[in-house]
Amino acid sequence: MEQEKAKLDYYAEQQCSMQWRGFLGALADEMNEQLPVEDLRSLWRRIGERFAARAPLGDCQTIEDLQAAINTVWVRLGWGWASIGDQGDALTISHFCAPLRHAFGPDSANWSAAYLEGVYQTWFSALGVDASLRVRQVSDDLDNLVFRLAR
Repeated sequence: MEQEKAKLDYYAEQQCSMQWRGFLGALADEMNEQLPVEDLRSLWRRIGERFAARAPLGDCQTIEDLQAAINTVWVRLGWGWASIGDQGDALTISHFCAPLRHAFGPDSANWSAAYLEGVYQTWFSALGVDASLRVRQVSDDLDNLVFRLAR
């Protein structure tokens, strides 16, 4: 089991280009020192919103369509993949293997996933979901992030 985790860590690490690793690590260190966590989350949420506006999903009629459109974006970019579950009163979005930990380091766990929160919120808003529904991060595991779309 330990060898399996080591293999997965190795492949996940390959998702963050070496040419950017030093820069992104230094950027993350500086942001951690200069800004409070809530400001960092707000900043990264807005960056995610901007990304989503540049990467529209197109028409999605079903959850399966939505998941396929989302994964087309993430897989093309080497950003892992997502799975969407219908909980009745909420949707859960599980995002696997995002390169956040390898790009920004383990100390970014409390703010870097806000990027994905902003992406998913913008995509859902563009699809016409009720404005009272919000995407919120519900896990801190950067290798398996879980978000919830609910009131």
